[in-house]
Amino acid sequence: MKVMNPRKTNNTFMYYFVLFVCGFVLMEVGLGQNQTTEIKVGVVLDLHTSFSKLCLTSINISLSDFYKYHSDYTTRLAIHIRDSMEDVVQASSAALDLIKNEQVSAIIGPRTSMQAEFMIRLADKSQVPTITFSATCPLLTSINSPYFVRATLDDSSQVKAIAAIVKSFGWRNVVAIYVDNEFGEGILPLLTDALQDVQAFVVNRCLIPQEANDDQILKELYKLMTMQTRVFVVHMPPTLGFRFFQKAREIGMMEEGYVWLLTDGVMNLLKSNERGSSLENMQGVLGVRSHIPKSKKLKNFRLRWEKMFPKKGNDEEMNIFALRAYDSITALAMAVEKTNIKSLRYDHPIASGNNKTNLGTLGVSRYGPSLLKALSNVRFNGLAGEFELINGQLESSVFDVINIIGSEERIIGLWRPSNGIVNAKSKNTTSVLGERLGPVIWPGKSKDVPKGWQIPTNGKMLRVGIPVKKGFLEFVDAKIDPISNAMTPTGYCIEIFEAVLKKLPYSVIPKYIAFLSPDENYDEMVYQVYTGAYDAVVGDVTIVANRSLYVDFTLPYTESGVSMMVPLKDNKNTWVFLRPWSLDLWVTTACFFVFIGFIVWILEHRVNTDFRGPPHHQIGTSFWFAFSTMNFAHREKVVSNLARFVVLVWCFVVLVLIQSYTANLTSFFTVKLLQPTVTNWKDLIKFNKTIGYQRGTFVRELLKSQGFDESQLKPFGSAVECDELFSNGTITASFDEVAYIKVILSQNSSKYTIVEPSFKTAGFGFVFPKKSPLTDDVSRAILNVTQGEEMQHIENKWFKKPNNCPDLNTSLSSNHLSLSSFWGLFLIAGIASFLALLIFVANFLYEHKHTLFDDSENSFRGKLKFLVRNFDEKDIKSHMFKENAVHNVSSPITQGSSSPLTDQSTPLPRSPEQYRELELTRVSSISSGELFTTQSEQVEDEESAIIQCEGE
Repeated sequence: MKVMNPRKTNNTFMYYFVLFVCGFVLMEVGLGQNQTTEIKVGVVLDLHTSFSKLCLTSINISLSDFYKYHSDYTTRLAIHIRDSMEDVVQASSAALDLIKNEQVSAIIGPRTSMQAEFMIRLADKSQVPTITFSATCPLLTSINSPYFVRATLDDSSQVKAIAAIVKSFGWRNVVAIYVDNEFGEGILPLLTDALQDVQAFVVNRCLIPQEANDDQILKELYKLMTMQTRVFVVHMPPTLGFRFFQKAREIGMMEEGYVWLLTDGVMNLLKSNERGSSLENMQGVLGVRSHIPKSKKLKNFRLRWEKMFPKKGNDEEMNIFALRAYDSITALAMAVEKTNIKSLRYDHPIASGNNKTNLGTLGVSRYGPSLLKALSNVRFNGLAGEFELINGQLESSVFDVINIIGSEERIIGLWRPSNGIVNAKSKNTTSVLGERLGPVIWPGKSKDVPKGWQIPTNGKMLRVGIPVKKGFLEFVDAKIDPISNAMTPTGYCIEIFEAVLKKLPYSVIPKYIAFLSPDENYDEMVYQVYTGAYDAVVGDVTIVANRSLYVDFTLPYTESGVSMMVPLKDNKNTWVFLRPWSLDLWVTTACFFVFIGFIVWILEHRVNTDFRGPPHHQIGTSFWFAFSTMNFAHREKVVSNLARFVVLVWCFVVLVLIQSYTANLTSFFTVKLLQPTVTNWKDLIKFNKTIGYQRGTFVRELLKSQGFDESQLKPFGSAVECDELFSNGTITASFDEVAYIKVILSQNSSKYTIVEPSFKTAGFGFVFPKKSPLTDDVSRAILNVTQGEEMQHIENKWFKKPNNCPDLNTSLSSNHLSLSSFWGLFLIAGIASFLALLIFVANFLYEHKHTLFDDSENSFRGKLKFLVRNFDEKDIKSHMFKENAVHNVSSPITQGSSSPLTDQSTPLPRSPEQYRELELTRVSSISSGELFTTQSEQVEDEESAIIQCEGE
């Protein structure tokens, strides 16, 4: 890399001054020659450049200062200077001369990264440490030479700082502009990776030759003007950079809307050119520069520098590399003092007959390894900050974020590896976008943060491709005026797109271009965006995986999914009255009717004559009573309180069930019973049925991937054509996206329906090129439109639903009431019944406890038989039987009556003694095993007992 000095004034003065300083230092070093050891150190620089002269001056000052304060050291550095003459070959030749002829122990330099590559290989071969303070190309690290020491920061340390600036302002795409050599190319891979870490991308690259003339620079700048991206990262030497920005300003690229980010390759040497002209061409740019911490030592050095150059121009401005040169010599002097000088020699190989070149006879330093080890352990605070070598180079450091405003380089922030960008004043990080830096003045003196991109210059509109369709014109209709040949697109998708554009914070003017395709191939239309024929595609384009490989989609603005549409048929069912309830509810209800009848029979059998009699009579009565509660037509009295409780709860359950059944059955008769002709799409494959799909869409490939044969697929182009295919029986079902099916259903709502399941898709989206900045902005605008009322207005305009059209979301699946809807009621009825039964059993066992605990009855089976026989008997202690008995005895019996009880004309009074005797007779008869099963037998026994009592 050549760095030409644009202003050559004071060159002669500087040259003699350097010689004077060098002579002074060498003389001082020679004062203690008998007591110190001289260590030869080579310096390879471009001596005719102001940069090298400044660094060489700083080197000599460093030597003077170091040995002034360390006069007791037993070693002294002896500087041997060679001129690399701004040439790569000459730099290598100078290094070879220093190693072979001077046998130096170390080499300082060279100035550029291109010169350093071969020198590093020489140093590695001869084991001579090469210390560079200005070669920053990251590619040099790949040589993997332990004898290469980088006493400066390489360019990889700044890429994260640049990426942090890009992230802070929310830019997504940048254009990298760099010099076409190793210095420029070395940073690009690292910059790309750093930007990807913050979700930003290098979308274009611009290479500027090192020796580019003004015409070449202008040619590249005009190319940049035609790009959408307006964020540029510039990495090149300062002399080329100054000319680059001068031309950029001339053609209007330093105006509002542009963003320029400079690496420290330019910013570190910003003062090396005529300050006024260079800064005037760079107004509003941002850049990063190595941070130099303030220190008392640095302040004193600056004062001494200003005294040495009282009328300095830009050529004599101190820069970071001069400070690095100062610290490099200091570190080397400290390392030399710690190294054993016994190994201060070269081993010279014996040249063979076929290898007598200079490289073949190059000696190997025995002093180099120990010097390199000592150098790695050196740590101190130098003029440029802390000096500590990690893996042969300085650690990543802090960078200043600079904003050039007028003639001032304003520091608006700092970047640290530990916590990123911080405000230069507050020193605190903040998460608010763009507030991590101080106020920025952008090109054109704008204070508004540039969005980082814009529609290509010279008023060029956004080229938007739209499909020309034969059907489903509700979505997009490319109408072409036959007179003017101008196209005026309309439709749902177009109106959504234009509503979205109005939501953008900037103006975008679309230019619609019709895409004509015989088969309406949407994949081919989308591919035109990839080739650059269109800037976007708007229409009913579905977001699918294979298309997203080469274009970007916005967020969807329609419902997603591919469903099956089938015809409806009238479902005339004789057994429709069974449909309101599901099978499980019918079975459960029937079981509960039987269960409740059984519970009521148990509770009423001993106390209610309606539930007594022959077995078939009791069974019939129990069933009749239970099922008659369905319409509350039961005539049997319920006398037991427990039975009344159970019947009351059950009647409430029955009331709810009947009302629900009636309502659901009414709905079945009110709504026309329509059922889909096909419910399972796999049956279509099984029975080889023909199905329809919309021509030109991805649905065809989707169906083939699901197992449909090509012969089963029938394309259609419009809703009318689809209806015709169904009407003439050509197709059994059709598959399409939900949005299209809704259009068909809105026109034929009573003929077709959607059948689940559906195949998932992402819906319709707008198409943009990969990494287009419009994609994110349009997606955010889509959310604003779809979440507002405007979206509903657009849908109502293009997809009006007929008044007689049923709700498309109504499911044709079962509307049956299931057990899950009433299980709570059955639970209540069951608990109430079991609770009543438990109380009854407990009372019954308590009444007959003397039988359970009677020791005279040895067999448990006998006791159980006794309880069963007793349960079958009337409970004469019940108030029902007592009332009946009293009524029968006290009523008059007329003479001549045919009653078998008595033939007397007078009433038969019954005394208390007679009641007691009657009870004793009943107990005796039960104990003897006699079981009265009918009411007539019990009456006869009772009458006989009464007659016997009267005779006595």
